[in-house]
Amino acid sequence: MTFPEPVVAAVLAHMNDDHTHDSLLIVRAFALPDAVDATMTGLDEDGGMWSATTAGGAEEVRVPWPAGGITERAEVRREIVALYDAACERLGVEARPH
Repeated sequence: MTFPEPVVAAVLAHMNDDHTHDSLLIVRAFALPDAVDATMTGLDEDGGMWSATTAGGAEEVRVPWPAGGITERAEVRREIVALYDAACERLGVEARPH
């Protein structure tokens, strides 16, 4: 199941405009600890995708949703928040309130 393009575009715009640091924490915690920048580039029922920059260049990263596959738009927010919270815990960073 793929989310409609307007849904994906809205989530990406929100994440990339308002939550760039959250994306970087997620990428560092689950894929590239040395990432210096991360931009969310996509999502589907199984996870989120980011383009991350390290000293070695750009890499594409896929991080699965903590609860597994999702099918509803409302679940996207829940899963991104869960990823953020888990990333903070894994990295020893204090999470901000939601």
